[in-house]
Amino acid sequence: MNLPASIQPVIAGPEEFADALANQGVPSVRLAWQPPPETVSSAATRVLGDARRYAAMEAANTEAMTRITSARCVLVDLRMARDIVPELGDRMLLHAGPPLSWEAACGPMRGALAGAALYEGWARSLPEAETLLERGDIALSPCHEHDAVGPMAGVISPSMPVLVVENKTYGNRAFSTLNEGLGKVLRYGANDAGVIARLRWLRDEVAPTLTAAIRRADGLDLTSIIAQALHMGDELHNRNKAATALFTRAIAPSLAEGDIHRSPLGPRLVGAILRYLAETDVFFLNLAMAASKAALDPAADLPGSTIVTAMSRNGTEFGIRTSGTGDRWFTAPAPAIDGLYFPGYGPDDANPDLGDSAITETGGLGAFALAAAPAITQFIGGTPALARRYTDEMYGITYAEHPRYTIPALDFRGTPVGVDLLKVGMSRIAPVLDTGIAHKESGVGQIGAGIVRVPIEPFDQALMAVASS
Repeated sequence: MNLPASIQPVIAGPEEFADALANQGVPSVRLAWQPPPETVSSAATRVLGDARRYAAMEAANTEAMTRITSARCVLVDLRMARDIVPELGDRMLLHAGPPLSWEAACGPMRGALAGAALYEGWARSLPEAETLLERGDIALSPCHEHDAVGPMAGVISPSMPVLVVENKTYGNRAFSTLNEGLGKVLRYGANDAGVIARLRWLRDEVAPTLTAAIRRADGLDLTSIIAQALHMGDELHNRNKAATALFTRAIAPSLAEGDIHRSPLGPRLVGAILRYLAETDVFFLNLAMAASKAALDPAADLPGSTIVTAMSRNGTEFGIRTSGTGDRWFTAPAPAIDGLYFPGYGPDDANPDLGDSAITETGGLGAFALAAAPAITQFIGGTPALARRYTDEMYGITYAEHPRYTIPALDFRGTPVGVDLLKVGMSRIAPVLDTGIAHKESGVGQIGAGIVRVPIEPFDQALMAVASS
């Protein structure tokens, strides 16, 4: 056996070990690792130390991954939320993340909720909208509890058009709004007259024509588009340029073939929709989110499973749901973001992380697939080498590799998918997300983008719950 000329020790124990080497002039690499808390170790022991229980967990996790990775998700329709989103009340707003009260809502979440009340015509001014929300006259509920997902603040109101994505393998559906674009938009907490006018344009002009085109196309295979986009430099969270282009190419013939051309304004409207798609590189984000949600939901409610089925943030809390614990939320304070800021803004202006878009990472996309999208580091910070390192790290805390979503730079290895509570708990490595940054004050909008390491406490809580069940 040939050893290298020099060997550099890696220290994973107490700092004293590294200090002793440093005092002798020996350089070392310090590994940022610590043993799990006793409560987590005990929970892991209860699961792993019982042969029958371990076998049941493995069977449940295998079934969960089969359900997640065999999903074929198709865009089948575009409908008004009130007509299709389950249990969406007439005076209800859906929001991103775990359950939230108006009192606990952060600035951008409040801005988006108040803006949605204006959009619906429930209030004539922002102060009036805020009063209605403060009094509880408008109900609030998480998108995830209505088969839906929303980016950033994630607000869905009854008269917003929502994309309808169907999991053809298992028959369930998921919903998400049309993407408004970047910058000063409702999902980042902006709510001025221009923001409301754009939402109404999407509802009144874009939605009817796009609905007809989607129905004429008879289903657009989003799973296939996502797989192709990963091979073209997207990771499907903060970078969706290729996926949006592929979607536009797929829908364009159906837009062009419609009866709308019989109207004098028809060609102009089709042109406006195509321009909207061309200018909104992130359009496909909402489709990727709904496809991920539709793929993950069939894995819910498998007793004994340690697979995470949702990660989400509302700007106040970060929360997860797991296969083995069903609809129960496990939460911790929402984390701060390490990112790049637009000119004039910095970390002091930023709100903690928010949005349901972490459903993409939960499904093996986003930051879990950063190795497929080195160019995105110019937008979120870091380097292509760091992007690959994040993906490599996520393989260590996931149960499987996605058979359909592959990364060319890794010899077409499947993306890491199926965050495993046991692996997170024992390694002390929490998932990473790439994300947008909203200003902490209501009404401002997006001020940057970056990377965030989510808190590990919800994973510990969930593991202990699975072990106690």
